[in-house]
Amino acid sequence: MGSRFPAVTAKQVIRVLNQLGFRLTRQAGTSHAVYRRDSDNRRTIVPIHPGQILKRKTLKAVLHDIALSIEEFRKYL
Repeated sequence: MGSRFPAVTAKQVIRVLNQLGFRLTRQAGTSHAVYRRDSDNRRTIVPIHPGQILKRKTLKAVLHDIALSIEEFRKYL
């Protein structure tokens, strides 16, 4: 597969984060959620907008925060 970013919602990203051991640590209202993994203390912020596709730049930032490539991310979808 190419390195093209998949069109995903926040719900799909959160599902992948949970599979990777990230847990919700806090949520700012209903718009943003902070996820952290205790094993390496990595954290990321996921914007919560139900039903909307995350922007490419936002997904890229999340993947950078959790040190995951696009190809690895696709395997967890």
